[in-house]
Amino acid sequence: MRILIVDDEPAISDTLAYALQAEGFASDCCTLGAEALALLDAGGHDLVVLDVGLPDISGFDVCRLLRRNSDVPVIFLTARSDEVDRIVGLELGADDYVAKPFSPREVVSRVRAILRRSRPELRNGAGATASARFTVDGEGLRVAYHGVWLNLTRYEYLLLTLLLARPGRILSRGQIMENVWQDSGESLERTVDTHVKTLRGKLRAVRADEEPILTHRGLGYSIALR
Repeated sequence: MRILIVDDEPAISDTLAYALQAEGFASDCCTLGAEALALLDAGGHDLVVLDVGLPDISGFDVCRLLRRNSDVPVIFLTARSDEVDRIVGLELGADDYVAKPFSPREVVSRVRAILRRSRPELRNGAGATASARFTVDGEGLRVAYHGVWLNLTRYEYLLLTLLLARPGRILSRGQIMENVWQDSGESLERTVDTHVKTLRGKLRAVRADEEPILTHRGLGYSIALR
């Protein structure tokens, strides 16, 4: 699941991105409403955390424009907690409203609750991803392969769920580093190869006759579409 964070305060964006990543979500950040609309128009995001007070256009205007052709869930962030602002936001089509200052963990909990409501396959905390081979329990932060729950490290879990969220799509080592490792600048891309190797070993221990993680030389990795 990929979340778009739209806020012009880096401290807030970085804190939310870290909290979401710790819970198995991927995220993108931007600071302008126009940029957010362009990213959302391109698709690929499952929910938007949207600040009301943006430098170019207001978050309310972003939501109004977004609702012309998209029903992606929206959570508003605002420094204002007036009832009229909450009503305006919800009437524009927002799914929730959080006043600053807030707890990042609370925002993540609200993200999960909204996604469970909007995505039927997540309502029970588990859902099929790339195929019936895998089941992801987002609440328990675990993955089953052919019905067997895998004993994964934190980074193995984040790496596998990142690939499963984009079945068939090739992700470069750099993209994986950016989404999985908290400080990718201090890590080596060969770290990705090492974790893929250990992850494959755990998958083979369950089913040795198939290889769900594909290597694309010079490009990266993907999950096989079957």
